[in-house]
Amino acid sequence: MPRRKAAEPVSLETLDLGHLALFVGMRVNELVLEELHAAGFEGLRYAHGFVFQHLLGGARSISELAALLEVTQQAASKTVAELEKRGFVEQTASDDARVRRVQLSERGLAAVEKSRAARAELQQRFEQRHGRRAVDEARKLLSLVLASLGGTEAVRTRRVRAPR
Repeated sequence: MPRRKAAEPVSLETLDLGHLALFVGMRVNELVLEELHAAGFEGLRYAHGFVFQHLLGGARSISELAALLEVTQQAASKTVAELEKRGFVEQTASDDARVRRVQLSERGLAAVEKSRAARAELQQRFEQRHGRRAVDEARKLLSLVLASLGGTEAVRTRRVRAPR
């Protein structure tokens, strides 16, 4: 059987802006998760952030979460159970005993704060390494590109969908 030729290394300068932005975001997320895990928030995954974003404003029912996440109630319930088991979410009172409502627990809120702190540290690192002006210009450019693609409302309203 003939051996496959190794793929040539990718030149970052030839990548389009979308891929570069994606890869930067993915790497930042990896580093933030590493920080969270090192700080004792084991078991958190990238996908959990999509649940957290919908609980930052307060308690929600499983049905509401499922609709916001665009998944089945069963999938939302499974994710919530996982987060509840790890102490990141907790059940809260509901007007209807048939409706299960959950909210971020103190541990979940602490994880959010740690995540924000880790991102702020990375932002400072970028500014120190590349200069505040360059970082501000890159942020402005990416904001304009996002707006031109119609993606700002989802970000502003915390309704960014998980990748499919």
